[in-house]
Amino acid sequence: MPNELLWILFAIVNFSILILMYRFFGRAGLFVWIGMATVIANIQVLKTVEMFGFIATLGNIMYGTVFLATDILNENHGRKDAKKAVWMGFSTLLVMTILMQVALRFTPHESDVMQPALEAIFEVIPNIALGSMLAYVVSQYIDVWIYAKLRKRLPDTKFLWLRNNGSTMISQLVDTFIFCSIAFYGLYSMDDWFEVFLTTYLIKFIVSVIDTPFIYLAKKWQKGDQHA
Repeated sequence: MPNELLWILFAIVNFSILILMYRFFGRAGLFVWIGMATVIANIQVLKTVEMFGFIATLGNIMYGTVFLATDILNENHGRKDAKKAVWMGFSTLLVMTILMQVALRFTPHESDVMQPALEAIFEVIPNIALGSMLAYVVSQYIDVWIYAKLRKRLPDTKFLWLRNNGSTMISQLVDTFIFCSIAFYGLYSMDDWFEVFLTTYLIKFIVSVIDTPFIYLAKKWQKGDQHA
């Protein structure tokens, strides 16, 4: 199956599972998803693939679901819950990074075959996580703030797509700039860095568009009391 088709199917599956988590578990399902997705996205980003003639990293879809989850919380349960979710995701990534660094320090048994594979993944994570955590906190707070402002000025449900896409696309631009600046600083020439930056943001932009029908489903399936 071509990467491009697999990528589209992968996006639909990711967003569908997220919405089902909300359907069955309410806001608690979104809190769990945000912590899980933040960790998985930082592992998936280590894999590079070619799509549409460009070299891209995985993880952008899973990372995009985090922005959708906070937008759903903001829309259905209020800004306070959205902010809480941001810090839950940040804390989960930080704890995973610390614990896995300690785990790698254990001397493996002579029969162990997984240590090299774990080192290949998790020894790189701190560099990725540093850029990711800073980008995550800044961009998520921007996303929550913009969404709340748009919701206040354009509260009608017909503007739900604008609140979702507007907040996510702006915050993802900030996220991409911070992450690429820290994670890839000194690794590429300025021209190559700019191409990576544009490609990464373009993918996130597309993901943001794909998630639009799912936030309408979440609005329809709203669980719990709504808090302004």
